[in-house]
Order: sequence, then C-alpha cells, then structure tokens
Amino acid sequence: GEGFTRKNIRHCVNSISLDFIPAESIDTTDTAIFAGGCFWGVEYYMKKIDGVISTEVGYTGGHKAHPTYQEVCAGKTGHYEAIRIIFDTRLVSFETVAKMFFETHDPTQWNHQGPDWGEQYRSAIFYQTEEQKEISMKLIGQLRAKGFDVVTELKPAAEFWIAEDY
Repeated sequence: GEGFTRKNIRHCVNSISLDFIPAESIDTTDTAIFAGGCFWGVEYYMKKIDGVISTEVGYTGGHKAHPTYQEVCAGKTGHYEAIRIIFDTRLVSFETVAKMFFETHDPTQWNHQGPDWGEQYRSAIFYQTEEQKEISMKLIGQLRAKGFDVVTELKPAAEFWIAEDY
C-alpha cells in the first residue's frame, strides 16, 4: 500500500544475510583448503590476510557425508578439521596464503596440534589445482631443507562439509 511501484508491491531483502562480492572480482578469486589443527585457530589468522574474501570451517578428507563435530572428534569419519578460504588473486597469492598456513601450526606434529590430540588435527593441504600442489610441494621442500620433519599431507580437494555454528 505504499504506491512505490505500478503494482504497489515491494519485496524486502535482508542485505545483512548476503555476502556482496564485486562483479569485477568474480574471475579473480581462488579457493584454498587447509587442515592444521583446530580450524578456529587457523581461521583467526587467515582472516587477517589482505585479500581474503571469506573463510569457512568444516570437515574434509573423510568417508562420511554430513559429519558432525562429535563424530569427527570421536575418530569415526576419517575427516580433518579444515578451513576453506576464498581469496582475491589480485591482492594475495596462493603461495602467500599457504605460507601463513605453515606459520599457524606445527607441520611436524602428526595427529595433533599442541594440546589437541586426534586424527582430525592432522596437517594437510587439499589442493584444487596442479599449481597449488606444486607450490605446496615447494614450500614443504623449503621447510625440509631447513631441517624440519614436515608431515603435512598433500591431497586432492575432496567434499567440504561446513561445520556447525557452535
């Protein structure tokens, strides 16, 4: 009944629920998926990188569809706690994001990070492309050349299940 249109109809959109990405950046985005212990800890640092558009925490690399946090923590799914990062390649490279990944956790620890123990805390890079795989291998090689016994796994990207809100 406001008379703003000929049909006198108005549709409201809650813009706070939308994630606006400028049209010109759509072709300049890339995705990275890392597992490096507690996904919230890794996410904290990834959000600080200029050029990171969004992050999501979740589970990947396992055998169960729609795993829950309790199932993953119980070691029943084979999943890793992981983070999916969308970034603008005009502002940051995969290599820079991957270097931050290695700085946010200890890539020499197997099945744990600090006080967190369990197979879900394994260190892994789930590469999207051969280029990501090559860059990851190069970075692992640099760390090994410095004497670090890196156990970070390189795996092709798998289904990513978004974690519960809590």
